[in-house]
Amino acid sequence: MDTLTATITQIISLLEEKQQTLATAESCTGGMIGEYITNIPGASSIYLGGIIAYHNTIKKQLLNVPDSVLQEHGAVSELTAFYMAKGAQQILKSTWVISVTGIAGPDGGSINKPVGTICLGLAGPHKIITKTLVFKNQNRQDNRESACNAALNWLLTELLS
Repeated sequence: MDTLTATITQIISLLEEKQQTLATAESCTGGMIGEYITNIPGASSIYLGGIIAYHNTIKKQLLNVPDSVLQEHGAVSELTAFYMAKGAQQILKSTWVISVTGIAGPDGGSINKPVGTICLGLAGPHKIITKTLVFKNQNRQDNRESACNAALNWLLTELLS
């Protein structure tokens, strides 16, 4: 069993024990986290589904990310990840939501937000937390996979704490 499979299997087990659910709100990963989760038999016991909000219009209209947040902070920001997680949690009625937005590359980066910048959100039963990671010198697919791995490992850490 590879590390990612083991991580997701442990997440599923912990959420089943707690009788809690998981959903996703994904931008740059395009549903990859949901794909990884649903590759594991038994995931349907805890995984409700996901929203792929790739375009800002969907972030605003479906996930209720305020236009002012997108204008002032950008789609790739912790505040956007926060609102993506919050919106998905409200819409999907899930205990936990992983959100991810970022710059996968190869283009689109800037000095302040280089390619490989990923903002994660994690909505739980009592709080929503965010963080920013920067994966350097990776290609688009590696940035997307690294974002998925980081998000799932972060969720597992929170579930174990």
